Amino acid sequence: MIIDAHQHFWQFDPVRDAWITEEMQVIRKDFLPADLEPVLKASGVQGCVAVQADQSEAETEFLLQLARENSFVKGVVGWVDLRAANIKSRLEYFTQFPALKGFRHIVQGEPDKNFLLRDDFGKGIAALAEYDFTYDILVYPHQLPAVAGFVKKFSEHPLVIDHLAKPDFETGELKGWEQHIRDIARYKNVYCKLSGMVTEADMQNWKQEDFTPFLEVALEAFGPDRLMFGSDWPVCLLAAEYEEVLGIVQNFVSRLSAAEQQQIMGGNAVEFYKLN
Repeated sequence: MIIDAHQHFWQFDPVRDAWITEEMQVIRKDFLPADLEPVLKASGVQGCVAVQADQSEAETEFLLQLARENSFVKGVVGWVDLRAANIKSRLEYFTQFPALKGFRHIVQGEPDKNFLLRDDFGKGIAALAEYDFTYDILVYPHQLPAVAGFVKKFSEHPLVIDHLAKPDFETGELKGWEQHIRDIARYKNVYCKLSGMVTEADMQNWKQEDFTPFLEVALEAFGPDRLMFGSDWPVCLLAAEYEEVLGIVQNFVSRLSAAEQQQIMGGNAVEFYKLN
């Protein structure tokens, strides 16, 4: 079974989705389950996890509705204000939705490089554990020192790094990113998504080899039992078709055992997000 552990849906709104600029015409439109389902079927992918793209509870409700209507949407990673004083009551409310597996905050957009270490945010993360929700870590490499402190603080909580923390595939600069990733991976509760790569590379001229050194580090650091394939569809369409993104990871893991390939391509996502 192949599970896409990271993709998005939206009904495009130029104000809310201002991050989708004029240069991104290919994704300045609606992307809904009816658009993704045939793509998944054509690529032999059985299900997906829909991840928030907007920081609102309305986004979480929107994704949950799509999951209710489409059985191939196996799980949802939503958004809730983890810094809110009433965070426990909000999480209590969200426990009624079996498709909701965890939450994410767009930390990469926060000007405070130590945002993850803020006391108010930490209280929200601690509350997630009480309600059995996962947390997706979305950061840039310069925020990885804070991630190291964060995973040490929450060393029992299921955490996953999105998009390998967006290293510089275009220049191939490994050094700082690699050391932080290896340090973070020592915490066995932390997983990593092999996703979001093509849009961090030379989007018009990327090659499989651009990603190999980074994937090697991730495989060595996390092992095959803590890596997950994710497409980052439809954002990936800025640089590649779905089957190309899938192919990058499949080509890389092809030398592994069948069992290890199955873990990375689907099994780990099922385990981490408790998918049915």
